[in-house]
Amino acid sequence: MDMRPLKHFLTLADTLHFGRASELCHVSPSTLSRSIQQLESSLGVSLFERDNRHVALTRQGHSFHAFARDTLEQWEQLRQSLMSEARALTGEISIYCSVTASYSFLYDLLSEFRNHYPGIELKLHTGDPAQAMTRVQSGNEDMAITSRPRRLPEGLAFKSLTRSPLVFIAPLEDHGWIPDDPRTPDIEQWRQVPMILSESGLSREVSDTWFRALGISPRIYAQVAGHEAIVSMVSLGFGIGVVPRIVLEASPLAERVRMLPVKPELPYYDVGLCVLNRRLRSPLISALWEEVEERG
Repeated sequence: MDMRPLKHFLTLADTLHFGRASELCHVSPSTLSRSIQQLESSLGVSLFERDNRHVALTRQGHSFHAFARDTLEQWEQLRQSLMSEARALTGEISIYCSVTASYSFLYDLLSEFRNHYPGIELKLHTGDPAQAMTRVQSGNEDMAITSRPRRLPEGLAFKSLTRSPLVFIAPLEDHGWIPDDPRTPDIEQWRQVPMILSESGLSREVSDTWFRALGISPRIYAQVAGHEAIVSMVSLGFGIGVVPRIVLEASPLAERVRMLPVKPELPYYDVGLCVLNRRLRSPLISALWEEVEERG
């Protein structure tokens, strides 16, 4: 069975760009266009609205998206189930994580797995960790390494890999806005501090809660995607940031910033592997999930 047209459709629906979608599918834009046209001809409806500058899903396209995703998942589950009987799992697993997580966890996570299942291809995508669970829930990724939220979304399974405290970091150089004694919260001092925070995600939620408990709104200098960028901006003297300590320790700029002994301390960051519960029915996904040892 040729499932490529469905894969072409899902990739274009994700990127909404023929050029990027054709690169990801390893086909020419004209081949991708023909594949979509053949699907539309078979269905008798338009799946995309498109012109020279714009691509968007039609109402029928949104309906077909759920069918295509579920069909590919069921096909993959059946294929892998048949292959597992022959003790030869093959296929691919996509994993999403931050740059820091890619070199902090992946070797330990995947080295033994690769020895046990050499036929499985692993695809890594890196980006803002705040987007990790959304990408897994939408079906764009099979798994993600991310922080555990205060409330785990329904339908997701999570295995903890490590715990890391969230910490305040400041430039090495003295600045007038750095609190004299961070161990004693001073409302007036913290009102003047330029803060560099994540745009979204758990660290931003925790930071906002900390400032609300202090009774002030933070003075936001910059909101960025990804903790690595926060370390960079703090090292340049733009403000004080909040990052997981594991990110700071892995950063090449770690010696250019300092941790502030702020009280009250921020909670720990629980970092782990997440996956949709229903995807664990796939022998491929289940093999990697079972290989991962949960840690406290």
